[in-house]
Amino acid sequence: MDTTYDPSSNSNTEIEGTEVNLLSVSWNQDYGCFAAGTNHGFRIYNCDPFKETFRRDLKSGGFGIIEMLFRSNILALVGGKSNTQYPPNKVIIWDDHQSRCIGEFSFRSEVRAVKLRRDQIVVVLEHKIYVYNFMDLKLLHQIETLANPRGLCCLSHQVNTSVLACPGLRRGQVRVEHFGLNMTKLINAHDSRIACLTMTMDGLLLATASTKGTLIRIFNTMDGTRLQEVRRGVDRADIYGIALSPNVQWLAVSSDKGTVHIFSLRVRVVSEDPSTQSAVSHFPVLLQQNSSSSLDVLISPSAVGPNPGSSLSFMKGMLPKYFSSEWSFARFHLPESSQYMSAFGSQNTVIIVGMNGSFYRCAFDPVNGGEMIQHEYVRFLKTELKSG
Repeated sequence: MDTTYDPSSNSNTEIEGTEVNLLSVSWNQDYGCFAAGTNHGFRIYNCDPFKETFRRDLKSGGFGIIEMLFRSNILALVGGKSNTQYPPNKVIIWDDHQSRCIGEFSFRSEVRAVKLRRDQIVVVLEHKIYVYNFMDLKLLHQIETLANPRGLCCLSHQVNTSVLACPGLRRGQVRVEHFGLNMTKLINAHDSRIACLTMTMDGLLLATASTKGTLIRIFNTMDGTRLQEVRRGVDRADIYGIALSPNVQWLAVSSDKGTVHIFSLRVRVVSEDPSTQSAVSHFPVLLQQNSSSSLDVLISPSAVGPNPGSSLSFMKGMLPKYFSSEWSFARFHLPESSQYMSAFGSQNTVIIVGMNGSFYRCAFDPVNGGEMIQHEYVRFLKTELKSG
């Protein structure tokens, strides 16, 4: 990469005479930054306060996949289809501080996603996932999946837990690997194919949506128990992203309907409720591994949250299932038609980034819900864009 890499290109000027197209956007592991892959390189943005922290413009073309490792100088890069030097079947582990490639993986088929932990590199192909040790790049695990064109895969990010979730070999199934416990759990999450999934930082809770896009379900990854189900809507939708708040009290869902929905999760802190102690005693290993900065939580199916239900929910035994569903607590309607991903910021705020180069920050009322209030809007790519 040294022949095409130009560290002096860290500027705020557009590349002269060329159109800058956005190929991808991705959060870092704590949602404090996001990376934007363009047809000419990549750019890194800080979320709070919003600002471009740096950019790298390349002569050989752009990158269709960029994965940050928290806020470190290490990135995983996969070239876009027009990249003349790095094709989309090759993963580059890039040290931006040293301006050099420190690792490289090549595959027979196109790379669909790359996920990073401090100790692992995970490469997702259409039908297979490879897990490598970060220190020596040795292959640790191979996982077969159902066709996975979206590259669905998520990891835990606490130091003492190593959990991976991905599609299984059956439609609607999620495979959860607890590497530290040498345990595999198969969860039959939906009847339709999995469209989106995410986990809490400790890997204890999993949220999923299917290609139908009407229901989002929360599972305990240790025993596969379904803990909660919320409804985005009745009509079919393409779910672009699911996000869990750091305190695991809120869930955000973005879809092709142009709305970000916020749901309340029924979370109980273990130490505050003796009635949950027996329920979590089956999972002592995982709970002991949680860091002191996270909540040791279990979602109680019997708890009542603030999500509104149908006024006819008392007749749920006689009516179709959607009458007894939990609907969104708060929502934000996006004015532009694009693909968006969302994450939680500080103090009941939601950050939304679009493939049209837009950035929103909005706030929701944690007591009354309703329509969210827009606090910030930035067009972070100034040119007219064609999303890749």
